[in-house]
Amino acid sequence: MVKKKEFEFIDLRYKPKNDLICLFKVTPGKGLSLKKAVNTVALESSTGTWTKVAGSKLDYVEKLQAKVFSIKRSGWVKIAYPQELFEYDNVPNILSSIAGNIMGMKAVKVIRLEDVSFPKSILKSFKGPRYGIKGVRRILKVKNRPLVGTIVKPKLGLNVKHHAESAYQAWKGGCDIVKDDENLASQRFNVFEKRLAKTLEMADKAESETGEKKGYLINVTAETKEMMKRAQLVEKMGGKYVMIDIITSGWAALQTLREGNFKLALHAHRAMHAAFDRNPEHGVSMMVLADFARLIGVDQIHIGTGIGKLEGKIKQIIEIEEDIEKYKVKETHHRLAQNWRKIKPTLGVSSGGLHPGHVPFLMKHLGKDIAIQAGGGIHGHKFGTEAGSIAMRQAVDAVLKKKSLKEYAKNHVELEEALEQWV
Repeated sequence: MVKKKEFEFIDLRYKPKNDLICLFKVTPGKGLSLKKAVNTVALESSTGTWTKVAGSKLDYVEKLQAKVFSIKRSGWVKIAYPQELFEYDNVPNILSSIAGNIMGMKAVKVIRLEDVSFPKSILKSFKGPRYGIKGVRRILKVKNRPLVGTIVKPKLGLNVKHHAESAYQAWKGGCDIVKDDENLASQRFNVFEKRLAKTLEMADKAESETGEKKGYLINVTAETKEMMKRAQLVEKMGGKYVMIDIITSGWAALQTLREGNFKLALHAHRAMHAAFDRNPEHGVSMMVLADFARLIGVDQIHIGTGIGKLEGKIKQIIEIEEDIEKYKVKETHHRLAQNWRKIKPTLGVSSGGLHPGHVPFLMKHLGKDIAIQAGGGIHGHKFGTEAGSIAMRQAVDAVLKKKSLKEYAKNHVELEEALEQWV
């Protein structure tokens, strides 16, 4: 008689092949061992349930069960999910499996999905970014420096005329991109269609005056059909970009937008991400959110700053940037290996409480392939928005010329004033 295996979903000798792999950090529920807890996670997220059912013992069903193949005493666990468990091109389906019921199970005190590695079958089912880093650089004709951008401030309340004027002043001063804030949609004080027309007009004016390409990242976040109508209007009126709040819109909406018949670059705002990733012991990491965003096909996405007003350590942000900007990613303690194959790199965006004084830190840790967006750090400049934009470009130029901001500011009054205000 064959002795029944105590933990049927644990196989520490298993070598993943055509599997989707998840890296979890797990703290067991009260009275449970780590093995018992992770076995329960694997069964709940694949072919098992809380009690015996006849169908689970069928041979072809048993072959599809998830396998826990690595367990560390610290609670770091790797689980392999056979690719056949998923509808390959369906992100909601995949996430419902690997980050669904398990987040609320009594078997775990806390559980955090830290990273995910996709098999070739799933990668082939997605288009990935239309442009990626190289394509965005071609659109804006920016070759060898970070993109410089801003967010129109105040984020809510401005009418169309003043919104467009603020964007114009930022572009004129040297910003490459100007975007709506995450909660500006089509309110009565600033209707989408009017804002689009007037702000694109100001983008054209800034291009003709500066000789530089300018991008307006208008927020199309809305009910899915309305979102698509807005994106179509942007393209019809000559826009290059749209912005979408990917978490609040949802993964299905993002897939719909990416698979639409557009030539627009997609900027992904991560509003509400902290509801998933701020607790370091529970939820879904920003790494995972960024992975799925790249898979679907955003061209740029907010990843954090490591400085400024928002939560996030620079070491983690560097790993996220590497994960979305490289074709082959090496495994670390907090990250899985990934060969992205044909999926183009996504540009990381740093935004949140930034000003020109932060530029050396950002470029030192995140390099040149980054979009640096400052809202208040541009519009709050004592001499106004245009001067704030000039100061940001001067800060970037100083780093590229290997000069300290203090030294460079001696002959650049806008940067000098910015440093006096905020440093």
